[in-house]
Amino acid sequence: MKKAYPKSFSHIGLSVPNLEEATKFYNEVFGWYLIMKPTTVKLDNSPIGVMCDDVFGKDWKEFKIAHMATSDKIGIELFEFLGNSKPANNLDYKRNGVFHYSIQDPNLEELVKEVIKRGGKQLTNINYYYPGEKPYRMVYMEDPFGIVFEIYSHSYELTYSSGAY
Repeated sequence: MKKAYPKSFSHIGLSVPNLEEATKFYNEVFGWYLIMKPTTVKLDNSPIGVMCDDVFGKDWKEFKIAHMATSDKIGIELFEFLGNSKPANNLDYKRNGVFHYSIQDPNLEELVKEVIKRGGKQLTNINYYYPGEKPYRMVYMEDPFGIVFEIYSHSYELTYSSGAY
């Protein structure tokens, strides 16, 4: 069997209740770049309308979308769908599928304070992978839009290369 080469990560799609507030938050707090301003997509026969029918089925009528990018070129695709709703438990780790994404900031504690100041929540304590040995930290958060994310103080590779547990 041919060995697969590592594929790069392109983007993640997030559903938010207010696209303008979300793009402002992610730009001001995470520093993500707005690369396509909020745009309304409507059900029609345009190429994007046909593509959305294929993805969402025939029941959608319109949505807003914006595109952002991180400093390491990862895309953040933001959607505001009509009638969107927040699940009762966003940290449903037993459900198959994505239950969080993670960002990295060496000033983890300051970012935690800023997210809380802007309406987010801290879901866990700030935990150390190697207490007393290395400064690698992590914390789970919820942004003001109810999306669960994790903050790492150091890179994923560095954190796990020694076997964190």
